[in-house]
Amino acid sequence: MTLILFNKPFNVLSQFTDEGSGKRTLKEFIPIPGIYPAGRLDYDSEGLLVLTDDGALQARIANPKNKVAKTYWAQVEGIPDAAALKALAAGVDLSDGRTRPAKARAIPEPENLWPRHPPIRYRKSVPDSWIELTITEGRNRQVRRMTAAVDHPTLRLIRVRIGDWSLGDLTPGDWKNA
Repeated sequence: MTLILFNKPFNVLSQFTDEGSGKRTLKEFIPIPGIYPAGRLDYDSEGLLVLTDDGALQARIANPKNKVAKTYWAQVEGIPDAAALKALAAGVDLSDGRTRPAKARAIPEPENLWPRHPPIRYRKSVPDSWIELTITEGRNRQVRRMTAAVDHPTLRLIRVRIGDWSLGDLTPGDWKNA
């Protein structure tokens, strides 16, 4: 069995083909045939992606029924108060239903964080801050929609953990065997 941990850069598709879009794909970074992502990470999100050639493992990681925890660092507009964090933890109402309870906490800006290219847009009149959010489902753009639902839109999103696997010291575009 092959198991790869990859730090997906910003603006890279979580697939090996671009289907004519002209966007960067995993093929540019990972020269191993026969592996596939276990789940997805949005084009405009960064961080941990697990790839494997084991279909059963891939399904176990990706299927929301299995409640595999995924942890994200989200740089958000504003400074979420205790009520916003409590709402995220309890679950928020989205257009496709209420989210499962999550773990949510304010964190300092992560140390040793790589710069994003292009950088996020800073606004002098609106502060930003970081939260750590752990969810056990994987709806489309879920973390971004959750933070927007509590009036703190996500500016930058980095997945740092999937189950027992973590991003560790992988830099964007780097991968390693797990």
